[in-house]
Amino acid sequence: MIKGKVENIKDKIDGNELDLSLSNLTEVPVKELAAFPKATFLDLSCNNLTILTPEFCSLTHLIKIDLSKNQLVCLPEEIGQLSNLQHLDLYNNKLKMLPVGFSQLKSLKWLDLKDNPLEPTLAKAAGDCLDEKQCKQCASRVLQHMRVLQEEADKERERRLLKEREAKQREKEAREREAQKKKKAEEKERKRKEYQAQMAALAAQEQQKKKREEKKKRAAQNQGKKTASASVPKAKRSICSLFFSLLLKLLLLLIVGAASLIAVCQLTELRKEAFCVPLNVHFEETVRWAQGLEVVQQVIQKVSDLRT
Repeated sequence: MIKGKVENIKDKIDGNELDLSLSNLTEVPVKELAAFPKATFLDLSCNNLTILTPEFCSLTHLIKIDLSKNQLVCLPEEIGQLSNLQHLDLYNNKLKMLPVGFSQLKSLKWLDLKDNPLEPTLAKAAGDCLDEKQCKQCASRVLQHMRVLQEEADKERERRLLKEREAKQREKEAREREAQKKKKAEEKERKRKEYQAQMAALAAQEQQKKKREEKKKRAAQNQGKKTASASVPKAKRSICSLFFSLLLKLLLLLIVGAASLIAVCQLTELRKEAFCVPLNVHFEETVRWAQGLEVVQQVIQKVSDLRT
């Protein structure tokens, strides 16, 4: 089928002109046309074309294109890629606007836009195309108009890009602020937890200290009780010991006093005194009584033995 199309197109080539007018075409056979780069004049007039695909703009060898008397409602934005295009006939279509990329047709010298429902500013720029001169002027004025639109579009795109960059920058700054805010909140939370941990540690230390103090206090109380309980019998023993010591001292004192009195009454001139007579009598009776005791006799015997 493709081969048949190519053969049919080849039959329609005359020199550098390829005539596909009145072919009832609804789309342009771009791939087949690309096989004939020497056909620089393409006649597509009087067909049923409503659009041109972006692939059509790859036919950069074309110098002259006739698209008059079709149903075109728009041209592809990539039309500016037709860098060698000098002559473009768009008479009697349904075009309202041209793509901004139309301004890139730097080689365009001739243009016809008659009988199209163009928007007012474009129609004013295009003017009439009743002769060669007017069609050349149309090409020049339309290109100038489209360049202005291109500049405005570029500026609008730059403004849009700037707004997008500013929006992205604001979003970035907002994210950074949010991240900083979150970081500060986390830092604050961390410090709060550290403070709570420190307070809990201090409270625990204080509790331990109180427990130790209470333990020491209880131990001291228990020790005081033990000391008190131990000191009571000790005090009692001390009192008893003191009492017996006093009794012993008194007894010794009486003995010493009695002995001294006996010695005075026995060895001095006072033995004849009235108060010594009964004392001497009792002393002698006591001596005799003691000598009668077996124990005393044994003591006297041992003393005598020691003297000998």
